[in-house]
Parts: sequence; C-alpha cells; structure tokens
Amino acid sequence: MIFGWFKSEQRERRKKVRLDRKYLEARSRRFLKSYLEADANARAQFYRAVEDISKQCQPARLEAQTDLDDSRIAEATSEAAIKMVLEGDARVRKDDRFGNFVTDACATVAIAYRRVAGVYTVDKEMQELGTAAVHLLTMATSYTSSQKG
Repeated sequence: MIFGWFKSEQRERRKKVRLDRKYLEARSRRFLKSYLEADANARAQFYRAVEDISKQCQPARLEAQTDLDDSRIAEATSEAAIKMVLEGDARVRKDDRFGNFVTDACATVAIAYRRVAGVYTVDKEMQELGTAAVHLLTMATSYTSSQKG
C-alpha cells in the first residue's frame, strides 16, 4: 500500500517537472540571466517583481489555514504563479518587453515555490534552477524589507 502511494507520488512529480520544463523553464532561465546581467539599480526592479508576485500568489488568509504545512502552501503558491504564466502566455505579445518581464518573473516564482515544495527531487537540473530561483526570491524579500525600514 505504501509503495503504491510512493510510485503515484513519483509519477505526479515527474508529470509536474515535464510541464514545468515546457511552460516555465525557458522563461525562468531568461529572467535569471537578465537579472545577473543587470546593474545594481535595475536589479531593484527584479526584486520588486518577484516579491510582489510571490505575495499575490500566496494562499488567501494564511492565518486561517494553519492546518496547511509549508510544502502545501508552497505548492498552492506555485500553482497560482503557474496560472499567471499561462494567462501571460495567452495575452502577451513576443515584442512586449514589460509583459514578458512580468510573465518571466511569474515563472521564476513558480519554480522557486516548486523547489520549496520538493517537486524537483526527481530532476537535478530543475532542482538547481529552483535553487537559483529561491535565492533570488530570498534576496528580493530581504531587499524589499530593508527598503521599508
């Protein structure tokens, strides 16, 4: 019985990784590459984008959902960000720099939260991309917190 659950869980993770590679990977890589190439002033835009998207995607009323564990919260957050990516893909033109920037930021947030949720344990390359996205999100949170004070 336990082995059947484990196989089902692994199958579900592999399916999510395939979909993430199809819809998120290229956008997130482009966003992270642009971030690394940006100067200090421009990086603030990257920080604000991922921080804002992360806040928008978190489940409503986290206080009321105390029964959710961290991985379920991360998974719900990533699903909301993925939805934003798919909506962006449907409406953003290829030459719309701002629209693509926002959609790429959504993809990066989705990958970061998928990494936190443990989805990428079956794929080392996506795990590494997820780690980079998590680091960027952590820096963004730190940056925006320091700007408020």
